[in-house]
Amino acid sequence: MKLWLLRHGQAEPRARSDAERNLTDIGRLEARRSAVHLQGCALDVVLASPYVRAQQTAEEACRAIGYEGAFETVPWVRPESDLREAMLYLDRRPEQNLLIVTHQPFVGLLGGWLVHGHRDNPLPMATGSLAELEGEACAAGLMHLVALRHPGR
Repeated sequence: MKLWLLRHGQAEPRARSDAERNLTDIGRLEARRSAVHLQGCALDVVLASPYVRAQQTAEEACRAIGYEGAFETVPWVRPESDLREAMLYLDRRPEQNLLIVTHQPFVGLLGGWLVHGHRDNPLPMATGSLAELEGEACAAGLMHLVALRHPGR
């Protein structure tokens, strides 16, 4: 199984609500730069947070690599999402190659949980960062961190 975790690109500092913050031009560039590392990957599905900046990041990344496959908005990848709930959802997914577009602190905690098996060592995910994980199963401590890439500005 392969799992890519993409943190949304840089977003505007304020909006009517946190969920409504749009990407900045830099954020759009970050999404495209990170997407380069997805070129040629056989993605089965893209899962994205319902927040505007994550949706825009997913759209930019998909457009950059010409991905036209399955795209789902899922509620369990928000900034404050619970790891246990996310693991329940991921355990039910039949796909073997998933891209998840989400937020800090959730993305760092999820990556650290999958690689290290605990919450004490989250992955350092800056805006636009892309983590590539691989393993037999999507479970705590059973995945290997293949690469962690941060987009240059």
